[in-house]
Amino acid sequence: MAKLYFYYASMNAGKSTTLLQADFNYRERGMATMLWTAAIDNRANSPIASRIGLNADAHRFSRDTDMWREVMAQQSETPLACVLIDEAQFLTEEQVWQCARLADEGGIPVLCYGLRTDFRGELFPGSAVLLGIADTLVELKAVCHCGRKATMNLRVSESGEAVGEGAQTEIGGNERYTALCRKHFAEELGKYR
Repeated sequence: MAKLYFYYASMNAGKSTTLLQADFNYRERGMATMLWTAAIDNRANSPIASRIGLNADAHRFSRDTDMWREVMAQQSETPLACVLIDEAQFLTEEQVWQCARLADEGGIPVLCYGLRTDFRGELFPGSAVLLGIADTLVELKAVCHCGRKATMNLRVSESGEAVGEGAQTEIGGNERYTALCRKHFAEELGKYR
Protein backbone atom coordinates (compact mmCIF):
# COMPACT_ATOMS: atom_id res chain seq x y z
CA MET A 1 0.00 0.00 0.00
CA ALA A 2 1.41 3.39 -1.04
CA LYS A 3 1.86 6.03 1.64
CA LEU A 4 2.28 9.79 1.99
CA TYR A 5 5.51 10.60 3.84
CA PHE A 6 6.67 13.91 5.32
CA TYR A 7 10.36 14.31 6.09
CA TYR A 8 10.71 17.62 7.94
CA ALA A 9 13.47 19.57 9.62
CA SER A 10 15.04 22.95 10.04
CA MET A 11 17.37 24.26 7.39
CA ASN A 12 20.72 22.50 6.90
CA ALA A 13 19.46 19.08 8.00
CA GLY A 14 20.07 17.42 4.64
CA LYS A 15 16.49 17.23 3.35
CA SER A 16 17.47 17.68 -0.31
CA THR A 17 20.41 15.31 0.09
CA THR A 18 18.11 12.64 1.57
CA LEU A 19 15.60 13.15 -1.25
CA LEU A 20 18.32 12.82 -3.90
CA GLN A 21 19.65 9.66 -2.23
CA ALA A 22 16.15 8.12 -2.21
CA ASP A 23 15.73 9.03 -5.89
CA PHE A 24 19.09 7.44 -6.70
CA ASN A 25 18.11 4.24 -4.86
CA TYR A 26 14.91 3.88 -6.92
CA ARG A 27 16.61 4.69 -10.23
CA GLU A 28 19.52 2.35 -9.49
CA ARG A 29 16.98 -0.47 -9.37
CA GLY A 30 15.49 0.56 -12.72
CA MET A 31 12.42 2.22 -11.20
CA ALA A 32 11.00 5.49 -12.54
CA THR A 33 10.56 8.47 -10.23
CA MET A 34 9.15 11.96 -10.63
CA LEU A 35 10.88 14.82 -8.82
CA TRP A 36 9.21 18.11 -7.92
CA THR A 37 10.29 21.32 -6.23
CA ALA A 38 8.79 24.76 -5.66
CA ALA A 39 8.95 27.16 -8.60
CA ILE A 40 9.41 30.02 -6.13
CA ASP A 41 12.89 28.75 -5.18
CA ASN A 42 15.14 29.58 -8.13
CA ARG A 43 18.48 29.89 -6.34
CA ALA A 44 20.33 26.92 -7.83
CA ASN A 45 21.28 26.10 -11.40
CA SER A 46 19.53 22.77 -10.94
CA PRO A 47 15.99 22.70 -9.49
CA ILE A 48 17.00 20.41 -6.60
CA ALA A 49 20.45 21.04 -5.18
CA SER A 50 22.01 20.01 -1.89
CA ARG A 51 24.70 21.86 0.01
CA ILE A 52 27.10 18.93 -0.48
CA GLY A 53 26.95 19.25 -4.26
CA LEU A 54 24.30 16.73 -5.32
CA ASN A 55 21.65 17.96 -7.72
CA ALA A 56 18.91 16.79 -10.06
CA ASP A 57 16.46 18.16 -12.54
CA ALA A 58 12.84 18.37 -11.39
CA HIS A 59 9.40 19.59 -12.31
CA ARG A 60 8.44 22.84 -10.64
CA PHE A 61 5.12 23.35 -8.88
CA SER A 62 3.38 26.66 -8.31
CA ARG A 63 0.20 27.42 -6.39
CA ASP A 64 -1.96 26.46 -9.38
CA THR A 65 -0.24 23.15 -10.24
CA ASP A 66 -2.60 20.19 -10.09
CA MET A 67 -0.29 17.53 -8.64
CA TRP A 68 -2.83 14.73 -9.18
CA ARG A 69 -3.33 15.56 -12.88
CA GLU A 70 0.38 16.13 -13.61
CA VAL A 71 1.60 12.99 -11.89
CA MET A 72 -1.14 10.75 -13.25
CA ALA A 73 -0.38 12.02 -16.79
CA GLN A 74 3.23 10.91 -16.29
CA GLN A 75 2.08 7.65 -14.71
CA SER A 76 0.07 6.85 -17.87
CA GLU A 77 3.27 7.13 -19.94
CA THR A 78 5.78 5.58 -17.52
CA PRO A 79 4.73 3.69 -14.38
CA LEU A 80 6.16 5.58 -11.40
CA ALA A 81 7.64 3.85 -8.37
CA CYS A 82 7.69 7.05 -6.37
CA VAL A 83 7.08 10.82 -6.40
CA LEU A 84 9.58 12.95 -4.45
CA ILE A 85 8.79 16.57 -3.55
CA ASP A 86 11.37 19.04 -2.25
CA GLU A 87 10.37 22.32 -0.56
CA ALA A 88 7.03 20.71 0.37
CA GLN A 89 6.27 23.51 2.84
CA PHE A 90 5.23 25.56 -0.22
CA LEU A 91 2.49 23.10 -1.26
CA THR A 92 -1.04 24.40 -0.82
CA GLU A 93 -3.56 22.52 1.30
CA GLU A 94 -5.26 21.31 -1.89
CA GLN A 95 -1.94 20.08 -3.31
CA VAL A 96 -1.17 18.11 -0.15
CA TRP A 97 -4.56 16.40 -0.48
CA GLN A 98 -3.74 15.70 -4.14
CA CYS A 99 -0.53 14.03 -2.94
CA ALA A 100 -2.55 11.95 -0.48
CA ARG A 101 -4.84 10.94 -3.34
CA LEU A 102 -1.80 9.89 -5.39
CA ALA A 103 -0.92 7.47 -2.60
CA ASP A 104 -4.47 6.34 -1.79
CA GLU A 105 -6.03 6.08 -5.27
CA GLY A 106 -3.02 6.22 -7.57
CA GLY A 107 -1.00 3.67 -5.61
CA ILE A 108 2.14 5.82 -5.85
CA PRO A 109 4.25 6.52 -2.74
CA VAL A 110 4.75 10.28 -2.28
CA LEU A 111 7.78 11.43 -0.28
CA CYS A 112 7.62 15.10 0.75
CA TYR A 113 10.61 16.96 2.19
CA GLY A 114 10.35 20.40 3.74
CA LEU A 115 10.60 22.85 6.58
CA ARG A 116 8.18 22.48 9.45
CA THR A 117 8.22 26.11 10.58
CA ASP A 118 9.16 29.54 9.29
CA PHE A 119 11.50 32.14 10.79
CA ARG A 120 8.89 33.08 13.42
CA GLY A 121 8.37 29.48 14.56
CA GLU A 122 5.00 29.26 12.79
CA LEU A 123 3.92 26.33 10.63
CA PHE A 124 3.95 26.72 6.88
CA PRO A 125 0.48 25.93 5.46
CA GLY A 126 1.72 22.92 3.44
CA SER A 127 3.65 21.60 6.42
CA ALA A 128 0.64 21.96 8.71
CA VAL A 129 -1.49 19.78 6.43
CA LEU A 130 1.31 17.26 5.94
CA LEU A 131 1.81 17.00 9.71
CA GLY A 132 -1.91 16.37 10.02
CA ILE A 133 -2.49 13.78 7.30
CA ALA A 134 0.81 12.11 6.31
CA ASP A 135 0.98 8.38 6.97
CA THR A 136 4.58 8.64 8.13
CA LEU A 137 6.38 11.59 9.74
CA VAL A 138 10.16 11.58 9.89
CA GLU A 139 12.17 14.32 11.58
CA LEU A 140 15.62 14.85 10.10
CA LYS A 141 18.20 16.33 12.45
CA ALA A 142 20.22 19.52 12.13
CA VAL A 143 22.64 20.82 14.75
CA CYS A 144 22.65 24.18 16.53
CA HIS A 145 25.99 25.89 17.24
CA CYS A 146 25.63 24.70 20.86
CA GLY A 147 25.41 21.04 19.81
CA ARG A 148 21.69 20.60 20.53
CA LYS A 149 19.19 19.56 17.88
CA ALA A 150 18.30 22.55 15.70
CA THR A 151 14.55 22.80 15.18
CA MET A 152 14.15 26.49 14.34
CA ASN A 153 15.06 28.69 11.36
CA LEU A 154 16.33 32.14 12.31
CA ARG A 155 16.19 34.75 9.55
CA VAL A 156 19.08 37.21 9.66
CA SER A 157 19.68 40.55 7.98
CA GLU A 158 22.65 41.27 5.72
CA SER A 159 24.54 42.44 8.83
CA GLY A 160 23.73 39.19 10.69
CA GLU A 161 21.05 40.60 13.01
CA ALA A 162 18.00 38.47 13.90
CA VAL A 163 14.85 39.34 11.93
CA GLY A 164 11.50 38.71 13.61
CA GLU A 165 9.07 40.34 11.17
CA GLY A 166 8.34 40.20 7.47
CA ALA A 167 6.77 38.00 4.82
CA GLN A 168 6.63 34.31 5.68
CA THR A 169 8.43 33.37 2.48
CA GLU A 170 11.79 34.85 1.63
CA ILE A 171 14.02 32.54 -0.33
CA GLY A 172 17.58 32.28 0.90
CA GLY A 173 20.27 30.00 2.16
CA ASN A 174 22.98 30.32 4.79
CA GLU A 175 23.31 34.04 4.05
CA ARG A 176 19.70 34.63 5.25
CA TYR A 177 18.96 31.80 7.68
CA THR A 178 20.62 29.84 10.43
CA ALA A 179 19.35 26.69 12.10
CA LEU A 180 19.14 26.97 15.90
CA CYS A 181 17.78 25.06 18.86
CA ARG A 182 14.64 26.56 20.40
CA LYS A 183 16.59 28.10 23.29
CA HIS A 184 18.98 30.05 21.08
CA PHE A 185 16.20 30.96 18.64
CA ALA A 186 14.14 32.40 21.51
CA GLU A 187 17.14 34.28 22.90
CA GLU A 188 17.93 35.81 19.51
CA LEU A 189 14.35 37.04 19.07
CA GLY A 190 13.88 38.12 22.71
CA LYS A 191 11.07 35.64 23.33
CA TYR A 192 12.13 34.91 26.93
CA ARG A 193 11.82 38.44 28.30
